[in-house]
Amino acid sequence: MKFKIATLAALATLSVGAGAQNITGAGATFPNPIYSRWFSEYSGSHPGVKINYQSVGSGAGIRQVSQKIVDFGASDGPMTDQQLSESKVKLFHIPTVLGAVVPVYNLPGVNKELNFSPEVLAGIYLGQINHWNDPRIARDNPGVNLPDHQILPVYRSDGSGTTYIFTDYLSKVSPDFQSRIGRATSVKWPVGIGQKGNEGVAGMVRNSQFSFGYVELIYAEQNHMSFGQVKNSSGKWVKASTDGVTAAAAAAIKTIPADYRVSITNAPGPNSYPIASFTWLLIPQHFDDANKGKVMVDFLRWMLQHGESEAASMTYAPLPKPVADRVAQTINQIH
Repeated sequence: MKFKIATLAALATLSVGAGAQNITGAGATFPNPIYSRWFSEYSGSHPGVKINYQSVGSGAGIRQVSQKIVDFGASDGPMTDQQLSESKVKLFHIPTVLGAVVPVYNLPGVNKELNFSPEVLAGIYLGQINHWNDPRIARDNPGVNLPDHQILPVYRSDGSGTTYIFTDYLSKVSPDFQSRIGRATSVKWPVGIGQKGNEGVAGMVRNSQFSFGYVELIYAEQNHMSFGQVKNSSGKWVKASTDGVTAAAAAAIKTIPADYRVSITNAPGPNSYPIASFTWLLIPQHFDDANKGKVMVDFLRWMLQHGESEAASMTYAPLPKPVADRVAQTINQIH
């Protein structure tokens, strides 16, 4: 009888252990709204599983997963070859959704939606355009009465995938920006004020008249902020939308490498929104804890089968089907 009771107790313990699992992740703020929703929904339908995600920025996410501080990371900028080689664990880049970075502004007295050419966006952050009534801004916005007031540029102070996407775009369209600042998750800005996270930049711009910044689209939408159209590589003014991001992704599908590390900023095509990007989960190929590996694989399959359908309602673009099919094969290599 004692043996039977002990055996039943052991089986119960094993059952709870297999079902109860805490997984930690950290990284990009750009996809945090949809990741928070996905992790909550997945945990709700899988009792005992809890996925704790900290939106601390892409740079911190890369560092923490590389040092095995967290179980997975997240980034809007792909890791460099050097970062991958220095990681304590072999990592896969798993694309999840696509999003857009938009120029936001707080300009009292101007109700018309503004246009921003690539030259103006680079000029503001190079310190070459410092007043709202600069002739180059006026040229993009005929008929708009722009104030003679200094621009307050706002940028990310933390290591940021959103900064990577924005500087990647500006480096492609402005040789001066590329040589003086360049693309990275963290750069040395010559002008402006830094804020932490998409939340911090959105808050600073919303509360500071005559300011200008860059955030992920959903942060502009959620905070009811003004954001402008951007001239794309075909010379067309385009406002950020899931359709525009999808068009940019479609133009780049044939160039996506096996490890998914690709830039789609300044994509060709008249409908492509030019400041767009994939965002990635950084997943170890091998988990020391086999149960964590099983849960992570199950979550990623759930994401493809259920989560992707929720992307558009949150202003993200879902993965194109050819990319989702490839990701499903990559997930099979995780254990």
